[in-house]
Amino acid sequence: MNVILTLVLAVQILSALGMIGLILIQHGKGADMGAAFGSGSSGSLFGASGSANFLSRTTAVLATIFFICTLALAYFGGSYRTPESGSVLERTAVPAAAPAASGPAAQIPGAGAPAAGTGNAAPAAATPASGAAQIPAR
Repeated sequence: MNVILTLVLAVQILSALGMIGLILIQHGKGADMGAAFGSGSSGSLFGASGSANFLSRTTAVLATIFFICTLALAYFGGSYRTPESGSVLERTAVPAAAPAASGPAAQIPGAGAPAAGTGNAAPAAATPASGAAQIPAR
């Protein structure tokens, strides 16, 4: 599997470098205006309009190869995991404290105490809203 990933990555890098070179060689859209008034490149290697078609088609082929290699790397790379990979948090075992009550009301400090005047239950110890209860006293 490593050989396939290396081969696909090499093809992707070569197609990317080829695209960069071909894009830099191509003329912009405004460069053809000069050819219309007689200063064109009719004596070039590909002819007056042949270079634009050849370079643009070659760039499109290289772009297609680049995207196929990118999809292949994403597909093969997603299923490949080494034993050392993963999050540090996944490898660390932290004991979780059991919640006293469930639901969103348990997240509110002092919500465990009954309201004044209901008389349903005995008053519970109030939990301070700050972290002052966590500071050890001397």
